[in-house]
Amino acid sequence: MSEANTRLRRLIADEVGECCDTDVEERLDDLNELTAGVPDDYESDLGALKTLGNDTRYSIVRLLATADEELCVCEFTPLLDVSESAVSHALSDLTDASLVSRRKDGTWRYYSTTTRAEKLVAALDATRGDDE
Repeated sequence: MSEANTRLRRLIADEVGECCDTDVEERLDDLNELTAGVPDDYESDLGALKTLGNDTRYSIVRLLATADEELCVCEFTPLLDVSESAVSHALSDLTDASLVSRRKDGTWRYYSTTTRAEKLVAALDATRGDDE
């Protein structure tokens, strides 16, 4: 029996007073059913969360969500303490993660949040302070 199963056996025994192989197997079956709730394509979720895990990219998404309108790339640099190159790179990463969309108008590029980014920001706002 693996170390994980040994620990599971001890947990079940602590909870119900005794444990046999059938108890362990039933609990493992229950735990394996939980994997049905994990989407197969979770990599895009991880990519979005990883992309938001940077101060500049997170700030850009927040600014766009607050603005509730398109912003030009040149409008971010005065608001953020980073170079224009860093802003452009962050916007590219956000676009690749499907968190912002871009539109080109002549020489200007305009950015806006995607529905996914808006929902992520709303979810964060809705849960802020819940554990305090």
